[in-house]
Amino acid sequence: MFADFLSRLIQPAPGRLPDSDARLALSALLVRIARSDGDYDAAEVARIDRILATRYGLSPFEAVELRREAEALEAEAPDTVRFTRAIKDAVAYDERAGVVEALWDVVLADGQRDHEEDSLLRLVANLLGVNDRDSALARQRMETRRS
Repeated sequence: MFADFLSRLIQPAPGRLPDSDARLALSALLVRIARSDGDYDAAEVARIDRILATRYGLSPFEAVELRREAEALEAEAPDTVRFTRAIKDAVAYDERAGVVEALWDVVLADGQRDHEEDSLLRLVANLLGVNDRDSALARQRMETRRS
């Protein structure tokens, strides 16, 4: 279903993605980080739906639909390194930095920092070209919000 989209995304020099494609690719990263510890639970699903609704101005129904598409894309997407690097080349920095904050929100959704999720998030932030300082500040903002 997403073969054409993925082949365009992972070309050696992908062009900028249209907003709808960028939204889907970035949403798939949220799903990938939530699934990384092998426990894709209801709290994470609800958090992803809320993030998508807020970030993209979607209704709850539209957010669920986008997440379901993102789940399917994530299942078909290549390894995290290639997928994330492709997104870096096709999506503006501000959008990628915002997604790192959303990724931290998902990682912290169940109230604990799982080693697998934490490790993958650090890798993804780096591959997205988001520096360690910006990623750490994003994590701190999400931790503060939870306090």
